[in-house]
Amino acid sequence: MTQASAGWTGWLEATAAATAMRQSLWLYPIVEILHIIGFVVLVGSAAMFDLRLLGFSRQLPVTGMERHLLPWARASVLLIVPTGGLMFVAHATEFAGNPAFRMKLLFLVLAALNASLFHLRPFRRVAGWDHGARAPLAARVAAGLSLTLWTGVIACGRLLAYF
Repeated sequence: MTQASAGWTGWLEATAAATAMRQSLWLYPIVEILHIIGFVVLVGSAAMFDLRLLGFSRQLPVTGMERHLLPWARASVLLIVPTGGLMFVAHATEFAGNPAFRMKLLFLVLAALNASLFHLRPFRRVAGWDHGARAPLAARVAAGLSLTLWTGVIACGRLLAYF
């Protein structure tokens, strides 16, 4: 496929960053490892918080966990986004047509939306269930959905190689 027929994905693949990612022996694997490390921190932080919402470790205050884990999750995004972007530009045409990649993006958007809705709704009333109490149903549903969506993101990321 020529650059012209590939459109914007062909243009991305012709950039210096994309060319370097494909031509360097070590650049792509290093970027991929950094991407995975970022996801481990993000999903690990989210999973620990979600498990607390689902009733584990009720002796730990939800607000304390949020104050500790959310900065780690946010910081990991600073690693995940650029490394994911670099991997995408290296194979933009292939990834753009890959159903696993499309599902990964959908799961990412849904996970972000779920987290935003959680912080806008149930978390605003956390004072009533912060320590020792069962989280309300809306918070537990958000936690279960979060664990499911992040599992989907990871699975689809792994499945990219097979589609």
